[in-house]
Amino acid sequence: MIELQELRKEFAGSTALAGISLSVAEGEIHGIVGRSGAGKSTLIRCLTGLESATSGHARIDGVDITALSGARLRASRRSIGMVFQHANLLDSRTALENVEHPLQVAGVPRAARRARALELLELVGLTDRAGNHPAQLSGGQQQRVGIARALASEPKILLCDEPTSALDTQTTGQILSLIASLRDRLGITVLIITHEMSVVREICDSATLLEHGRVTQTGMLGEILADPSSPLARDLVPLPRASDDPHRRTLEVALAGTPLGTVFDIAESTGTPISAVESGTLETIDGTQVGRLRLVCADTLQRERLSTALRARGIHVEEAA
Repeated sequence: MIELQELRKEFAGSTALAGISLSVAEGEIHGIVGRSGAGKSTLIRCLTGLESATSGHARIDGVDITALSGARLRASRRSIGMVFQHANLLDSRTALENVEHPLQVAGVPRAARRARALELLELVGLTDRAGNHPAQLSGGQQQRVGIARALASEPKILLCDEPTSALDTQTTGQILSLIASLRDRLGITVLIITHEMSVVREICDSATLLEHGRVTQTGMLGEILADPSSPLARDLVPLPRASDDPHRRTLEVALAGTPLGTVFDIAESTGTPISAVESGTLETIDGTQVGRLRLVCADTLQRERLSTALRARGIHVEEAA
């Protein structure tokens, strides 16, 4: 559905995108992550034709956006819905009228656009707020209106640029659940630009890490998490906070599909008991239990023995400090 091939963008001697190649299949929710300045927003602008790529190709459903201009580019943009960090609603219009707006611009007759807008407000759970202006809506409700507006032209792709970074934790969860349910119900492809790894963990099927305008890592979440030493895996499941006690004999391990009980079984069978689990993270992502743990051992010798035994069973030892 989305295909980027050696996409490059330069600004006055600086390189924002240094030959990005990336594929997102139809119906996937794909996360683009990276620090500020990594090239995430430039990538979105090139993908929508708001910026002209210096070289390379950006194809959506087989159409090369980088080769279009004028009316053809505007027509192609109708297959893309945009959701921003802030909903950017028109203050003077009601929720219903905000959703209608892009259809009005496209020349859709009043009755048809009103029916479509009402249908979309129902889809995002805001039928009872149709007559409210943005100032009468919460941040989460405004974002729901923004999502409904992005779906007005029945796009094939939903591009979300930091869609939850201005929301609280509870509202973020609601918006992410909505996006996931819309993908399931409508079959759309979703590309999410974010710096929040929790967003990727929550709903993404696949992810790409950008650094300095380059793809550092990309793949399905299951593949990424299968290698706990990879940059994205380390960010998705971070190491627990280190102990303040420099004398504690700890061992840091990363789990990818291995039950925690297996670690204790290995320790017991090799005579290297674990005194305690000092801290850690365990959760299920993409159907696989993953985690990073700091284990406490009785002494340095036992820690080293346990490290060897875990490695022999394919369990990744992240650090022995």
